[in-house]
Amino acid sequence: MRWAGQNIDSDECGALPGLGRLDGLIRSVTTPEFDGVTFHEVAAKSALNRVPGGSRMPFGWTVNPYRGCTHACVYCYARGSHEWLDLDAGRDFDSQIVVKTNVSDVLRSELARRSWSRELVALGTNTDPYQRAEGRYRLMPGIIEALVDARTPFSILTKGTLLRRDLPLLVEAARTVPVGVGVSIAIGDPQLHDLVEPGTPSPRARLALVRALADAGLRCGVMIAPVLPWVTDSRAALERLIGDIADAGGAGATVLPLHLRHGAREWYFAWLERHRPGLVGRYRALYGGDAYVPEWYEQRLRARVVPILRRYGLESAYGMRGLDEDDRAAAVASPPREPEPTLF
Repeated sequence: MRWAGQNIDSDECGALPGLGRLDGLIRSVTTPEFDGVTFHEVAAKSALNRVPGGSRMPFGWTVNPYRGCTHACVYCYARGSHEWLDLDAGRDFDSQIVVKTNVSDVLRSELARRSWSRELVALGTNTDPYQRAEGRYRLMPGIIEALVDARTPFSILTKGTLLRRDLPLLVEAARTVPVGVGVSIAIGDPQLHDLVEPGTPSPRARLALVRALADAGLRCGVMIAPVLPWVTDSRAALERLIGDIADAGGAGATVLPLHLRHGAREWYFAWLERHRPGLVGRYRALYGGDAYVPEWYEQRLRARVVPILRRYGLESAYGMRGLDEDDRAAAVASPPREPEPTLF
């Protein structure tokens, strides 16, 4: 089936649990280009999401054009959010993608309100705005243009090399508003990458994206996140990855250990059972009933990684054109929402 001619009526909304309650559902689309994936196109009523007041996130607003993500990262902290639609946090999160087709128009209307105070807006804090579907739907150019026209600073965090398509637009945007760009690279080993992040561009491709951003004059920070205990946290693995980031022109790096919320926890433990069964007991002891690693592990990882970051000159926060250092640090789009682990 192709993209055209796949309209649905209200009786078909029950084809998947929860979709009957999904406001603004227009149609569901399947296509050979995305084998096994269904896109549920909706007319969104809002685009801006306010970050809860108690959060320590360095931004107050987010925009998420997609729900669900074909990156299929086994550790993704956002998996549990799919259960709000009565979809599962595993296969459904990877294959049932909600697309807010009118997001840029709605965002433009919200930014035009007299009450809008031009606060920082973060993109890529829940699911990746440059996942493969963006190549078809092209929602990000309209979002970027709406933010620039409203003189609103924004940041983007992505694993998607599709961002290169919008590089000229981002360079132009940075002449008008502060623009922060971060690339997430959790794994340097290509074979491990294929097991853990099967739908994402390769580590080499993402390093090339960092280089392209640097060459275009946009300071690009890298999120080394999540670091997987006893899988990607060896000194040698961190040294190689951080060195590669420095060679690619990264402006700084932030390291975060894995956290396992409901949804992600179950899916990641299933992956461990298949691929690292010897680590299951150690993970259960490490995380216990908590989503976050204990302080002793954070301290060990910090002691391991900080000297490497210093050696390569990557301790600084993400760079952002037009902001001072404090503002640059506050403009980084960090993946976890509420609460989050210590940044270092």
